[in-house]
Amino acid sequence: MSRTPSIVVALKSAEVFSTGCLFNLSWVFRRADQTEEDWAELQHLFFHQGRGFRGGSGRQSGLLFGVEFPDGSKASTGSQLPYGMMEPGTNPEPPVLALNGGGGGGGDEEFSGSGTLWLWPLPPAGDLRLIAQWTDFGLEETSLMLDGGALRSAAASVQPYWPEEEQ
Repeated sequence: MSRTPSIVVALKSAEVFSTGCLFNLSWVFRRADQTEEDWAELQHLFFHQGRGFRGGSGRQSGLLFGVEFPDGSKASTGSQLPYGMMEPGTNPEPPVLALNGGGGGGGDEEFSGSGTLWLWPLPPAGDLRLIAQWTDFGLEETSLMLDGGALRSAAASVQPYWPEEEQ
């Protein structure tokens, strides 16, 4: 998705399901000329990221992802409540994009992490724009175009594990 001298955000694969897609991602931040104090602050931001605004700056903080469907509808990991925090009996307005962290590690010279993005529903045919931004680490908004039609076609081949249990 993005590569600079100090950060890489990569889309490793997409898993397609009958109702949506799971994108497998990884990210690596390599130390450049940061002081020990700056590196320690970045380490804190890397391992304790969250939604919100950093230090009263009015600037969105944390690793953010977004999608834009061909019809212009959008979703972002920084703008929706997690499904489990919604009122019982309510469903989110589509599209929905949820980031699930997978872990990470690092030390004096680099940090690395991974996670998955769940996208619901399946995108329609056309260009699906996948967006990443992490201003704390100098990654301005960057995007990758995916073929929504190819994802939808792959979903047509999805087979249930136990078809006799489908209703």
